[in-house]
Amino acid sequence: MKIDITGSSQSGQDCPVEIPSIPTDSDAMRNHMQDIIVRRLLSPLFQPIIDMRDGRIIGYEGLIRGPADSPLHSPFNLFRAAGYHQLVTQIELLSRQVVLDHFAKLALPGKLFLNVSPGLLVNSDGLGAATPDQLSDFGISPDRIIIELTESQPAYDYPLLRRAATHYRAHGFEIAIDDLGEGFSSLRLWSELRPEYVKLDKHFIHGIDRDPVKLHFVRSIQEIARNSAALIVAEGIETQAELRAIKGLRIAFGQGYLIGRPAARPDTSLPDEAAQAFEQADGDARKHGDDALAHSGNATAVRLMRPIQPVSPDTLNDNVFDLFKQMPELQSVPVVVDGVPLGIINRYTTIERFAHRYWRDLYGRRPCTALIDFEPIVVDKDIGVQELSRIMVSADQRQLTNGFILTDGGKYLGVGTGHDLMAEITRLQINAAKYANPLTQLPGNVPIDEHIEYLLRIGATFAACYCDLDHFKPFNDVYGYRKGDEMIQRLGSLLASCCDPPRDFLGHIGGDDFIILFRSADWENRCQAILDAFPQAITDIFSAEDREHGGYFTEDRLGNKTFSPLTSLSLGVVTVEAMDHTTQHQISTSIAEAKKQAKKMPGNSLFIERRRIGHPAPSSHQSQLPF
Repeated sequence: MKIDITGSSQSGQDCPVEIPSIPTDSDAMRNHMQDIIVRRLLSPLFQPIIDMRDGRIIGYEGLIRGPADSPLHSPFNLFRAAGYHQLVTQIELLSRQVVLDHFAKLALPGKLFLNVSPGLLVNSDGLGAATPDQLSDFGISPDRIIIELTESQPAYDYPLLRRAATHYRAHGFEIAIDDLGEGFSSLRLWSELRPEYVKLDKHFIHGIDRDPVKLHFVRSIQEIARNSAALIVAEGIETQAELRAIKGLRIAFGQGYLIGRPAARPDTSLPDEAAQAFEQADGDARKHGDDALAHSGNATAVRLMRPIQPVSPDTLNDNVFDLFKQMPELQSVPVVVDGVPLGIINRYTTIERFAHRYWRDLYGRRPCTALIDFEPIVVDKDIGVQELSRIMVSADQRQLTNGFILTDGGKYLGVGTGHDLMAEITRLQINAAKYANPLTQLPGNVPIDEHIEYLLRIGATFAACYCDLDHFKPFNDVYGYRKGDEMIQRLGSLLASCCDPPRDFLGHIGGDDFIILFRSADWENRCQAILDAFPQAITDIFSAEDREHGGYFTEDRLGNKTFSPLTSLSLGVVTVEAMDHTTQHQISTSIAEAKKQAKKMPGNSLFIERRRIGHPAPSSHQSQLPF
């Protein structure tokens, strides 16, 4: 249950509402407060919280209201008056009892976010009607209750809070902290309590689709959440664009007016407007996932955008010239009609025209249509920079000088310059060379990690395959490191030939270890093709005698002769579903374990972990395929 501190339905949306008639410190107000407590004159509201993967409602947040005909209807007024008369504990406990009672009577599905002040959490009786025994009276199990800490204070007794959180977790409750980003105390509270849920303050959600700083902040918070096994709840989602942005960041859960307003009898399904936003976001993810070069270091054209104010075709030539004169760095000006790009005006073309004698006198007060290039390069903001580079290079010199116009859904967003594009391409190439494996020139650890994060962010389904050579050290000892390097290079070439470049990503971890991130639907057939082709790819590296005997003798560290079979290949695979809240760390751990299982089998082998990451299942769900 969340104490909504404003007169609106959602916390923090409006300014506080002052008590209109009864003074807070009056005896009449105290009597009114006590009457509310005795007669239980509080009303609950519930606001849905959804899974951002599919729009399914996973639970509700409880809100509270005072009597409708009272100046204490506003929760801000209610708790301010309660604080003055030292009745906060009584009001909080009554609020939770009322919320739990109605939650049970409405038979609402999923979890209930129940507000608890940190000061009460440390009191063994502080939860009131939320202890396991008392919850049974409502027919609610503790694992459906999330204790949400919402009060902001400059200092907490953190050791006591940790012990209290441990106590309640032992009874099956989960912990959430609210309004992350409102102050430093919530960040420390996250670190101290390690909550299962973190609710991100609505300030960072409002306009996130238009604010790169907020986008970067939320992406960083999401990264911290992944590493600390917490799930983010984005509060205050009010527009379709905000919902799509949050979904694109793979935030776990969402809440806000677009999803559902607080109500005494809340919806149990997603409203049409929010459902449409989900459909469009899913379409965007599929589109970018199928784009061969949409990844390219996760760089899209929007990072090159300059938000230049456009002009209309009715703008006078004099005004356009003055604009270029006032802004020496401005290379071009977009021309837009009703939000749709019409053309672009080049700086040097304009200056050249005005340099002609009498041109300004004759045409200065006329509309700028004579200056407009009506064939500009117009691209969507999410196009990959590599693809944009190909478009620009194939265009003529005039368009390269003009730059390009960026749109969002066909509407003007900003412009970019050819210079900025070339600088970005150079940066990507330098980074690619910097992190490439020097032996195979394949992407190394950093690009591998970035690509996994990219696939997780867009909600892609993929198979992660760990490729490792068996008995490679004995081979190196017998044949030398040059032959060892040759075998690794041949393996890299073989793996590349069995990948679909537009959909699959191949990286070289180092040594004889490779990673393939398959998005091809036939990835199992590709794995088998790799194993089938591997013996032939390396057969001439071995001597005829060793091929005949199927191996060779080497000495171990004690000088004992040991027979080592010819080098073979092991593949360990785990699948990542779009519906899973999976972390990069979990994927790395799982594929390393799958590779170990593959290496336990003789010869060229494939081990497929059929269990979903983080979902234990019987071993019969696994596939062991030696080849």
